[in-house]
Amino acid sequence: MKRIKRLFISESSGIQRYLIPIVFVAGIIFWGGFNTAMEATNSLEFCISCHDMKNTVYPEYKESVHFKNISGVQAACPDCHVPKEWFPKIIRKVQASVEVYYWLTGKIDTPEKFETHRLALAKKVWNTMKKTDSRECRNCHNYDDMLLDEQDKSAAKKHTRAIAQGETCIDCHKGIAHELPDEDIENL
Repeated sequence: MKRIKRLFISESSGIQRYLIPIVFVAGIIFWGGFNTAMEATNSLEFCISCHDMKNTVYPEYKESVHFKNISGVQAACPDCHVPKEWFPKIIRKVQASVEVYYWLTGKIDTPEKFETHRLALAKKVWNTMKKTDSRECRNCHNYDDMLLDEQDKSAAKKHTRAIAQGETCIDCHKGIAHELPDEDIENL
């Protein structure tokens, strides 16, 4: 019995000697592949090809200040729709997989079908932005960094009120990069 035990222990330690480095290397390869895939899906090109947005929201975005402006700074789809922090980013990617499912099953695979669901999709994005205090907007825009006295009177007044009332960007800036839904426009 002791002999069998010694044989098992010696074989087991030999396996462990190789298993640990193999698992370590496999983990690095998996992590590198996972991060590469995450970054590949965080591009404008991916969004307009995979989500078939080329014929719906992409043309609207191209007309917005987030696409082309005097400073030459562009905010692409992931800048506004995907958090930079790792865990919120993973959660958003899982949510986006549902959107891909809708596209694959034909729910939003044409501009006409997309328009049918535009209000519901927009409200979902707006609610998320409200819950996160417009986190993605604040990657570029921040009340503390605004020069309110250099803004036009109307913008300065609205931003001052928004700061005082604890409002967030999406409270006023719906439709900044995409057309507002036609339905129920007065209730937005």
